[in-house]
Amino acid sequence: MMFKKKATLALSTAFLAMSLLSACTGGSESSSSKSEKPKEEEKVTIKYYNWDNEVMQASTAKYIEQFEKENPNINVEHVPLVPGNSLESLKKLDVLTASGEEIDVFMTPAIDHIYQRAAQGVIAPLDDLYKENKLKPEEEYLVNPIYKGKNYGILTNITTNFVLLNKDALDEAGLEVPKAGWTWDEFSEYAKKLTKGEGTEKQYGAYFHNWGLYANPIAQVHLKHPFMTEDGKTNFKDPSYEYFFNLRRQMEKTDKSIKPYADVIGAKLNYRTEFFNGDAAMLLSGTWMIGETGNVQNNPHDFKTAFAPVPVMKKGDKTDIFTGGHYLAIGESSKNKEAAFKFARFVSTNLTDARTEVPGWKNGEAQPLVKKWIEGKEELYDVDSLMYTLFDSQEALPASDVSITYAAQLDKILGDGFSQFILEDKSAKEVQQWMADEANKVIKENTK
Repeated sequence: MMFKKKATLALSTAFLAMSLLSACTGGSESSSSKSEKPKEEEKVTIKYYNWDNEVMQASTAKYIEQFEKENPNINVEHVPLVPGNSLESLKKLDVLTASGEEIDVFMTPAIDHIYQRAAQGVIAPLDDLYKENKLKPEEEYLVNPIYKGKNYGILTNITTNFVLLNKDALDEAGLEVPKAGWTWDEFSEYAKKLTKGEGTEKQYGAYFHNWGLYANPIAQVHLKHPFMTEDGKTNFKDPSYEYFFNLRRQMEKTDKSIKPYADVIGAKLNYRTEFFNGDAAMLLSGTWMIGETGNVQNNPHDFKTAFAPVPVMKKGDKTDIFTGGHYLAIGESSKNKEAAFKFARFVSTNLTDARTEVPGWKNGEAQPLVKKWIEGKEELYDVDSLMYTLFDSQEALPASDVSITYAAQLDKILGDGFSQFILEDKSAKEVQQWMADEANKVIKENTK
């Protein structure tokens, strides 16, 4: 199963740090002086930085309200930096850090952002805090970022990939909802059969966005690390690159079952709109789209959505899938690391109605959460395929032992290489060699 199930939920661990009783004064006080009362625990304020938009802020507000009720001596100040944009928020956070701002706790959208800041020394290792609270991170979370032997970052939610399919379009074409082990060749056949119409009325069989994920999802989804082998080399030499690049060209140029890449980047298309408007019948995406499917206010549509595991390269290949997620980190500059850690733990283990994404906490049961999210909206979901895809179709890959700080550079090389292939009509072999050579330069520069 992708997500572990438990019958009971572990209770949040209480902090060991308590206020000490005031020491008795000596000398001038008589032995009959009244015993002094314990000091009241000092109230502290921590700042929580993220990129919440208006919708996400409602969830965060619930987290904070619940946390402060349980922890009246900790006040949480919520600071959305650049609403709706995680990368720009991190840039702004880095400026605050460089200017000497005290950073208590902040969210990152991926593990590589943790590694990068751990290398810079701006986030605090968590090992002592785990030890003080008698916790073993490997028993708590599906993935734990480890940099130079120390733990950094607390996994708050996991993101995995799947394929969304317009169930109405599938039924019209007489196609079944695919199961684990279907191949990308079969995906391309589905795309051809789901393509219909012409011009502005055309429904493409599938949509591929301009992210690195869509340049080669085989490497991005089914390998432990999206850019590296476990021995620290580039994976751009993997055979899947030539295979998938050529498949993309076939689907775009020959089958005409996907929107041209030039249109995707030229018109700055939105992948949600392409799917929910009915412009594409299939979309490779991730678990954040569970809630989006039921949000008809932001994504108007009336068709039912089915879900399928990510295809594999060939029959018999393992379907195990890369698990990403959002991580909370504690600033090295924070004067209230224990309070920040307590808040991060609370958020990561919270399974109340505040949660809108699948938890990365091992000791929580995710299936009831998903059922609650779609409650009252079942007409928009093929529920059986959603539950199968999430919980019964595949396993999460073990965490990679590779930790790098230059993933963004490798992602750019992948994007540039794919653009050369699809826009300049270069061969897959030629582009793959160029990508590997450029990646080797980056790896060498960063491992001096």
